Amino acid sequence: MCGILGISGRPNAVFDLYQGLIALQHRGQDSAGIVTFDDMFHMKKGNGLVSAVFNEKNVGRLLGTSGIGHVRYPTIGPGSDEDAQPFYVNVPFGIAMAHNGNVTNYYSLRKNLAERAYRQLNSYSDVEAILNVLAEAVAQQDVAHFGPETVFNVVQSVFDQVEGSYSCLALIAGQGLVAFRDPFGIKPLIMGRKRGRKGGREEGRKGKRKRGSKAKGGDGRDSYAFASESVAFDLLEYEVVRDVRPGEVVFVDSQQQVHSRVLRQETQRACIFEYVYFARPDSVIDGIGVYDARRRLGERLAEDCRAARIKPDVVVAVPETGRAAGVALAKALDVDLLEGLIKNRYIARTFIMSRQTDRSLSVRQKLNPVRSVIAGRKVLLVDDSIVRGTTSREIVSLVRNAGAREVYFAVTSPPLRYPCVYGIDMMTRGEFVARKHSVREIARTIGADKLVYQSYEGLISSVQGVQRDRQFCTACFSGDYPTRVSDETFRLLERERCSWQT
Repeated sequence: MCGILGISGRPNAVFDLYQGLIALQHRGQDSAGIVTFDDMFHMKKGNGLVSAVFNEKNVGRLLGTSGIGHVRYPTIGPGSDEDAQPFYVNVPFGIAMAHNGNVTNYYSLRKNLAERAYRQLNSYSDVEAILNVLAEAVAQQDVAHFGPETVFNVVQSVFDQVEGSYSCLALIAGQGLVAFRDPFGIKPLIMGRKRGRKGGREEGRKGKRKRGSKAKGGDGRDSYAFASESVAFDLLEYEVVRDVRPGEVVFVDSQQQVHSRVLRQETQRACIFEYVYFARPDSVIDGIGVYDARRRLGERLAEDCRAARIKPDVVVAVPETGRAAGVALAKALDVDLLEGLIKNRYIARTFIMSRQTDRSLSVRQKLNPVRSVIAGRKVLLVDDSIVRGTTSREIVSLVRNAGAREVYFAVTSPPLRYPCVYGIDMMTRGEFVARKHSVREIARTIGADKLVYQSYEGLISSVQGVQRDRQFCTACFSGDYPTRVSDETFRLLERERCSWQT
């Protein structure tokens, strides 16, 4: 899972890209990158947070009215400097690309590109494979008459060859910005617009307006943006146009004209884990508010807590993703919700850390108990999920050591049992504590007096809300994968992932 952002038609687009990536930082903390275009590509990328990769000097040289940005959370590859996005190829035209997702046939694509098209990939980032498939398809078109039909044809070639999940942004030099989403719409992608103002004045390199000069890209035309989550538009003051549809390509040409077509659409299966954990609560994804979905998860989980005869003195939500559900659960149980765990906001999200030792240490760095809230009380902890059980065990231990009389643990999602092949870092079957252990055994493993999971039916209905016809990718809970995934693919992903983590 990563965060992507594309801007077309803004004077000094880099300033919007930088700020937008800050809003999407929660989606990936391993690396960040931006590429812009005026008469050539300007790129800066590297490992680290957005604020660490970019400074006034390197931002100042990222000129142009269009660009794409990326924050990375690695699933394929070792996460080295070479894997940072965006990527680009210089023929034809010059194309830069960033993506969010995971290509399940990556290794066969890589081999095919090398043997058939003589294209050498220099990283283990699957976007490089998508980019080269796209570039090869463009090269086979009549590039002298490049237009919307060209874009639709080449993205169709991507759909025909690339399997898995992918939301992509491609910047084609001198032609425009392309956005497309896989046919199942597994990863989110939303489109925004900022209305143009005639007679606008150009912004200089440091964001200052040059009086009396008209802005290229600020000539009254609307500017457009594409992002993984709507929160980026809130910050940048873009209005939401709509979500990019599954199997759709949207092309914003060099004149800021928008062209779109649905090339291939299956029944949408958006990743449900976005609503459980990954997305920011203030985002709206495919018309469903993440905060509202998490509140409904908490309300439904309260019923399961009653059935388990859990009677806490206080409810403590594990920050941050457990908070919305904790508020609703506490209200339903008529119990106080108090901040019994304080988060150090300068520690990275533990779930998306690449090594288990990093996760365990980070829990103690990230969370600290409030003893006056916890000591002598029956505490009900509310969290979003349990993968390996290590993080949950550390949290329970913190609360016990702070003097809790009893510790209960409620999880807003069902047991995770199956690998995610679409871009969340749980790709090996051995990682799941629920795969071989009962709920009672897991409770003992994490040290809780009682453990309650959300039901599968509760998960679906809570996220759906009033949209009862909506379907989701629930593969990590149910084993039902929207795309074809062979046993060999599972074995290969597990073998490679284990070798990268050693």
